[in-house]
Amino acid sequence: MASTMFSLASVTPSASISLQDNLRPKLKLGTSSQRAFPRKDFMKAKSNGRTTMAVAVNVSRFEGITMAPPDPILGVSEAFKADTNELKLNLGVGAYRTEDLQPYVLNVVKKAENLILERGENKEYLPIEGLAAFNKVTAELLFGKDNPVLQQQRVATIQGLSGTGSLRIAAALIERYFPGSKILISSPTWGNHKNIFNDARVPWSEYRYYDPKTVGLDFAGMIEDIKAAPEGSFILLHGCAHNPTGIDPTPEQWEKIADVIQEKNHIPFFDVAYQGFASGSLDEDASSVRMFAARGMELLVAQSYSKNLGLYGERIGAINVLCSSADAATRVKSQLKRLARPMYSNPPIHGAKIVANVVGTPELFSEWKEEMEMMAGRIKSVRQKLYDSLSTKDKSGKDWSFILKQIGMFSFTGLNKAQSENMADKWHVYMTKDGRISLAGLSAAKCEYLADAIIDSYYNVS
Repeated sequence: MASTMFSLASVTPSASISLQDNLRPKLKLGTSSQRAFPRKDFMKAKSNGRTTMAVAVNVSRFEGITMAPPDPILGVSEAFKADTNELKLNLGVGAYRTEDLQPYVLNVVKKAENLILERGENKEYLPIEGLAAFNKVTAELLFGKDNPVLQQQRVATIQGLSGTGSLRIAAALIERYFPGSKILISSPTWGNHKNIFNDARVPWSEYRYYDPKTVGLDFAGMIEDIKAAPEGSFILLHGCAHNPTGIDPTPEQWEKIADVIQEKNHIPFFDVAYQGFASGSLDEDASSVRMFAARGMELLVAQSYSKNLGLYGERIGAINVLCSSADAATRVKSQLKRLARPMYSNPPIHGAKIVANVVGTPELFSEWKEEMEMMAGRIKSVRQKLYDSLSTKDKSGKDWSFILKQIGMFSFTGLNKAQSENMADKWHVYMTKDGRISLAGLSAAKCEYLADAIIDSYYNVS
């Protein structure tokens, strides 16, 4: 807060008024009716027989900054916390919960952390590109350990600040070295994608993805829009477990998507936030990326370990750029590091060491796969129970099988904004306004209650 003091001493009343009038235009802030010198800001003091009048004007240099709108996803959790009803459910944020709806720290993560402590490892700065051991295992996990693209050193990998930070670094690379290029994102997509590309000043448009009539994939629309995009566009694809719909292309559809991208000389850009967490198989969930790579295509892939290792607060991920040659990969990596340096200097160390220990230690790696299968299995079981509850309670004959066709932690219910608001206002079920629910935050015991809420909102709110 800037504070300005003016002393008006030994002046006649008329002179005081004149001086105030002269100062007012320079200090005035806000609407025309605002007074430059409110009465309460005047202070009088006597000194050596003279009367001194001091004027304090507090003017913020940040008056022009408006209030930002609340985050559409994180705001759901705030509303949930404020609700005192015992039946309340938070199905907004995509974070895994146990059957008791409590946060879960993987046992394998605890063991990896114990290894760090036992070794007495330090907390020194990492290089700009991150922990070398992490970068090696994360690329192997994504492409497959024996993939030729790794043996040929054609992948530039740097550690990023989870999925968001990795996407942001890639967006900066696009803005700097592909000026004017557009990126196509699915409609709908994860809420932060648009923010990331807007912030990086990368122009974007949408391709059709969700078909509200079938609550499924609008594959024909997707292909048509990718074909219509300017040649050389970037196409943002969800590697598995599409967020928010949970609707993934089939293997045959992925092949056709790759065909069109190659025909138009587009550059695929994968966001892989759920590898191993969607199907329970690390290899199956990476199959789309590996198929594109096997075709010899250059591509970008952002990775996150928030979901599959439960490392939400560690902010650990990576950006990978698959190039046509090792020389190109070396140059791309140098520029990724150059972009990262002024953003955050170097990434955090703790999460990177956890991932390196888990993926790089055979015993821990095997245990991790078992825990992932357990988590993915719990989500599949509540998905099935929710479907069963809806089918049993809904006597209209509506087909709810689209819920079973979706994959991953999310389900797109088909509820509109008003119906989603009814879920919170009447049923204390908190979800994003686009109708997405996180099944990871649902327990088997709550499935019937959720089914009642969905049926009521779907049929009684337009």
